Amino acid sequence: MSSNINKPSVVRKKQLRAGWLFLTPASILIFIMSFYPMIMAFITSLKTGSGAKLKWGDPLFVNYFKNIPADATFLRSMGNTFLYLIIEVPIMLVFAILLAQILNNKDIKFRGLFRTMVFMPCAVSLVSYSLIFRSLFAREGLINSVLSGLGLISENINWLGTTGTARAVIIIGLIWRWTGYNMVFYLAGLQNIEYSVYEAAKIDGSSGWNTFWYITVPLLKPVIVMTAIMSINGTLQLFDESVNLTNGGPANTSITMSHYIWNEAFGQGVGHFGYASAMSFIIFILVAILAAINLKVGDTRD
Repeated sequence: MSSNINKPSVVRKKQLRAGWLFLTPASILIFIMSFYPMIMAFITSLKTGSGAKLKWGDPLFVNYFKNIPADATFLRSMGNTFLYLIIEVPIMLVFAILLAQILNNKDIKFRGLFRTMVFMPCAVSLVSYSLIFRSLFAREGLINSVLSGLGLISENINWLGTTGTARAVIIIGLIWRWTGYNMVFYLAGLQNIEYSVYEAAKIDGSSGWNTFWYITVPLLKPVIVMTAIMSINGTLQLFDESVNLTNGGPANTSITMSHYIWNEAFGQGVGHFGYASAMSFIIFILVAILAAINLKVGDTRD
C-alpha cells in the first residue's frame, strides 16, 4: 500500500531531474554568453581611463553621476534617440496594423505577392539599405531630381547635411524597413481571430471603423504590446542608420546613443571602455523601464 502511495512522488522526482538535465546546458550557455558579460560590463562601467589603463572611479560611480550628466554629446544622442522613438515607432506600428488589416482580406487578389513586397525591405541588410538611402537623399540624388522635376523645390536640398532633414531621413528609413516586419506579427494575430466575430459585427450593423477599433484592436492587444516592446528596444539601440546614413552628422546632431558609445569605445581610438560600459547600462535601464511600462499597460488581467 505504501509503495503505491510513494510511486507518484518518485515519478515526479525523476521528471524534475530530467527537466533540470535538459535545462542545464542551455542555462550554462545563457549565463556564459549573456549574464557573465553583463556582470563584467557593469564592473568595467565603474572604472575610468582608456585602453589598458583603466582604474576604479573616484568616487566609484563617477561615470554615472558626474561624467554622463556633464556630457553634452551623450545627452544630445539621448534626445535624438527618443525623438526617433516618439515619431517612428507609432507611425510604423499604425502602418503595419493597417497594412495587415488590408492584406488579411480574403477577397484581395495576389495577397501573397503584396505581403511579400511589403515584407521585403526588412530582408535587405542594414548596411545595404542605408547606403541606398544615402544615395537617394544625396544632394544630386533621385529624391532631389524628382522634387525638382515636379517643381516642388527650386534648388537641391542638402538632406544629409542639415540637422532636421538628416533626422527625417533616418526616421523615413526606419519606417520603410521595419513596417513589413511588424506587419507579419499582426497578420499572424489577425488570422487567429475567428471570422465569425466579424460576421456577427456585420450583422449587428457595425461599421468598418467600429469593427476595427472595438474588435480587431482589443483582440490584437497582446501582439501590439509585443511589437511595441521590440520596436522600442530596437530604437533605443539604434546604430546602423546613424553610422551609415548620416555618420551622426552634421556635428553629432543626428547621432544615436549606441553610435556615440561605439565612438567612445572603438570609433575614435580613445578606448574609453569604462565610460562606454556605463552609457550602455543607461540604455539597458531605459529598455527595462519602458518594457515594464508597456507590459503594465498591456496587462489585461484584473
